Amino acid sequence: MTTTPRILLTGVIVELTLATAYIHFTLGGTLFLLNAAGYLALAAAYLLAATMPMPGVRRFSWLPRVGLAAFASVTIVAYLVIGPYFTLGWVTKGIEVAIVMLVIADLLIWADTGRAPRQPTASA
Repeated sequence: MTTTPRILLTGVIVELTLATAYIHFTLGGTLFLLNAAGYLALAAAYLLAATMPMPGVRRFSWLPRVGLAAFASVTIVAYLVIGPYFTLGWVTKGIEVAIVMLVIADLLIWADTGRAPRQPTASA
């Protein structure tokens, strides 16, 4: 895969993460502010892992990806269990579902980049 789609995918994931952090920040309250801080930290870690050319960072670049997907998943489940249910909450959960799906796609692409290209099988 060329670098342009990877850059776009990373940009969309970071943008959605920052949007979710902003929504949680504007809601106020300790729990929402901590959630916003978590999203900001994970967005920064995700961006660093995706852009740093250092081999040590590249080796562990899966960690912020998995962390972001897990954090968004826990936030979704916590909202469904605790509530309160309102329109902005559902919009935020939609953004978080998109984050999880895009991170899974990014992880699959990242895992496939180290493999050798598949050779076509010879027909009989």
